[in-house]
Formats: sequence, C-alpha cells, structure tokens
Amino acid sequence: MSIEKLSIESHHELEQMIVNEINLVEKGLTVICSNVPVNDKTTLDILCHDSNGQLVIIELSVQEDDVMLLQGLQSLDYVDKFKSFLKATYNKHKIDDKEKPRLILIAPSFSDAVKRAVESMKGIRIDLYEWEYLKLGDHKGLRLQPIFALKHAEKEEKPPEKKHEPKAPKKKEAPKKEPPPSPSPPPPPAHESKEIPKAEQPPKPEPVKAEPPKEEKPPPPPPAAPPRPLMEKPKEEPKRKLKLF
Repeated sequence: MSIEKLSIESHHELEQMIVNEINLVEKGLTVICSNVPVNDKTTLDILCHDSNGQLVIIELSVQEDDVMLLQGLQSLDYVDKFKSFLKATYNKHKIDDKEKPRLILIAPSFSDAVKRAVESMKGIRIDLYEWEYLKLGDHKGLRLQPIFALKHAEKEEKPPEKKHEPKAPKKKEAPKKEPPPSPSPPPPPAHESKEIPKAEQPPKPEPVKAEPPKEEKPPPPPPAAPPRPLMEKPKEEPKRKLKLF
C-alpha cells in the first residue's frame, strides 16, 4: 500500500487541523484562542500555553513563505506587551505572565534564509515544524517534522549534565586517613622580595668625621714665689790677732 502526499490549499483548513490535533505539535499545549488580529496586515493564527503556563504563538502557512517569520515576530511582540491583559481575560487558563512568550512556525518547508535567521536569534525561542498531509488507504493524517525544536530540547538538557560532572573526581580523592599535603606558601610579591634583603643587612656605620685635635693650652705657670728679703751680709768681725806666748 503506497503513501500519497496531499496538498492543503486553505489556510483555515490547516488551522482547524492543528487546533484539533494540537498535541501533534507539542505535548502539554492548550489552545486559548485562534485567528486574533494583531494589525491591519498580521493575524495571530493560534495562541496556546504549555504545561508550565508559558504563552506559545503558532503561525501557519500552506506554502514556503519567508514573510511568516516577520508576521510571527510581530505577533510575539504583541502578546508580550499584553500578556498580563491576556491572563486577566482568559483567567480559566493557567497563564504565567512573567515568562516571555515563544513562537512556533509551521509550514511545508523553510528557506535557508529563514533557518539561518532563526538559528542566529538570541533571547527568543522559535521552533520550526514542516508539515506533510499524507493519505494511506482510506486514512488521512497530518505529519509534523520538527526542524529546530529538538535542538532547543538538547540545550535545555545540558545544564543538568554539567552539575554531575564535578561529582566524578570526588570518588578518586585520597582516603581521609592520609592528610592532604600542606600547600606550599605562595612566593612573596615582587615588590616585597626586593625590600627584604635590604632590611636584613645591618646598617652601614656612618664614617666618623675626624675632629681636628684641640690645641692643649699649657698649664698656667705656678704663681711666683714672693721675693725673699734680702739678707744682710753679716758684718765681718775684725780679725783678732793671735798672740803667741
């Protein structure tokens, strides 16, 4: 039994098929409303929220069309501005107005220009799905093939893997009985290493300036002895003549 590819020419027909089988796009999606006018040239095809309450915009096309990316970005900006109003209006739905909305584009094919533009965008999640309408015997069904949705899922799963990576080296640590070697003290900074040798060297003695020898004054002469009184010469007695007997 062969599989036949069918075409969908009506935009409204494709929209009803997606609304009726919204879980084909993503599990946990809930349709809030559809066919919402954003401006004179743009209409929001389907507005949903996921299991976490994040708003999801779905834009559809029955043919390859690069303009749908621009229309989707306009719808994304519109919903982001009025997400608090939408939460109050559709209060039966659990809408998280703190999360930024995301965009899903569904078309039979996408040009390389659109793929590169979506892949280079940062801060905005945009998923691309290519659709096929197939007939197998008496059964008809819509088939959606994700283009970038899987890449986003892989990026979201990477953080938990990084958390487990540092745990592996802990098992290879040395037993607690052996204390870890004490870390060697870090080398002193360059500016300190230059100052330390100078501080350890004894200070050089300053040269003593030789003072000129002081001229020693001769001791004062002893006081002059008082002049002795002039002694009178004894008067010479007249010599006596010895008489001879």
